[in-house]
Amino acid sequence: MTVITLIGLRGSGKSSVAAPLAARQNADWIDADDEIERRAGKSITEIFADEGEPHFRQLERAVMQDLLSRESLIIAAGGGAILNAETRAEMQTAGPVVWLNASVEKLEERINQDATTGSRRPALTTRASQREEIQHLLEQREPLYREAATMIIQTDDKSVTQIVDEIISALDSPS
Repeated sequence: MTVITLIGLRGSGKSSVAAPLAARQNADWIDADDEIERRAGKSITEIFADEGEPHFRQLERAVMQDLLSRESLIIAAGGGAILNAETRAEMQTAGPVVWLNASVEKLEERINQDATTGSRRPALTTRASQREEIQHLLEQREPLYREAATMIIQTDDKSVTQIVDEIISALDSPS
């Protein structure tokens, strides 16, 4: 099996879907943001505060290059991993790229339910409200997610099991 990369905004379900998808595919899985933090020895929030976003994006690029060169791996990519054109191309070369897409309302609800968001993740943008931040990022990144994705899964009102089933069904279908 090749690499399957899960992409989408924060709150789209990448980390939640990766482990059960990996179990069903008899593969390993890794959260790219966790790997960045492990290698840097600090949280993403601290990386942004100490070295800035450009440094974080360099770390993200290096981690994604490494992960995408492996075999039998499910990657929960960071929400901004698709900002790098080389990374988008490498994702597609490595294997299927699954965009977990959700509505602004559902993303906001999931982000607010995630207890680790405040301590581990920087603010999405400098916008006034969280909903405006999510809407802005979705508008900005949607063309890049669409370009990178080999399949799009709408995740609103679906359980993790339903999402995994849908991905596996799509993977098993001839193109």
